[in-house]
Amino acid sequence: MAVISALLIVTVVAVIAAQIVSRQALFTRMVQAEQSRVQGGWLLRGALELSRQMLWQARLEDPLTRLDQPWAQPVRVADANARGDTFEFWIEDEQGKLNLRNLVREGRVDMEEVASFERLCQALGLNVALARRIGQRVIESYALLPEPAADDETAVTGGFSSARLTSPSAAREILHPTRPKLRVLDDLRNLKGIDDAILERLRPYVTILPANTWINGNTARAEVIAAHVPGLSLQQAQSLLAERDQGRWFINRGDFVNRLRMPDSEMTRIRIGITSNWFLVHGRALSGERLVSLHALLQRNEEQHPRIIWSRTGA
Repeated sequence: MAVISALLIVTVVAVIAAQIVSRQALFTRMVQAEQSRVQGGWLLRGALELSRQMLWQARLEDPLTRLDQPWAQPVRVADANARGDTFEFWIEDEQGKLNLRNLVREGRVDMEEVASFERLCQALGLNVALARRIGQRVIESYALLPEPAADDETAVTGGFSSARLTSPSAAREILHPTRPKLRVLDDLRNLKGIDDAILERLRPYVTILPANTWINGNTARAEVIAAHVPGLSLQQAQSLLAERDQGRWFINRGDFVNRLRMPDSEMTRIRIGITSNWFLVHGRALSGERLVSLHALLQRNEEQHPRIIWSRTGA
């Protein structure tokens, strides 16, 4: 009995010790993983600051925003610290894309921008019904001004509104948003007919920014240019951008319009410029065995370093 009791005690102690060691090993791995996540996050913060500096330096050196500038090249840093961690980041010019915020301009639906978006979707192989569904979702997320009633005296002279439906000017009250505002393209994921494949097809050509913007002709793709210039075919846009990418960058809007070789085009209707203020930064850091990612939207102007509008870090 004494031997059996001793063996039982040894067995119980061994089981308890094994559990303690296992839990300690698990806790150690959790601490190491968290340490790697934090380390990777700090590496990406450094990458974000470096991207801000690159964009600011580019603005100081040249008012144009072009794809041959240093910010447009991916950056990879190996052995970023004593642990041998690495990180990389790349910057996208969001004004080289169609901005869905432009579908509503100064409280009105911009039908020219709506038509441009539909042409772009057709060029990408998406049906018009899906484009209209996306456009309607975007429009519903912004406040709209009602169309003025030409035969309503209050539309010109101003009038009293009691905020009731029977008020003479009730029909002209601001139409408030009926859907949440979209911040990134992924917010369209719950829309009927939208899946990951369609979002990935749209991503290189479409963006959502907090303000109305013009297209940058020095960074946009041919599909975006063709969609924004009525009467310009995709083949014509590709030929135009082939010249651009060989080093003949557009120096101003007049240069872009002249090189379209479309004398009947109205310059005021072509909303294509040569500079950019909005950029998207993507980054990845490998710390230990932990991969951490970063996405951030930056706004640049002529007076200060680019500011961070939003950033998202994940592992």
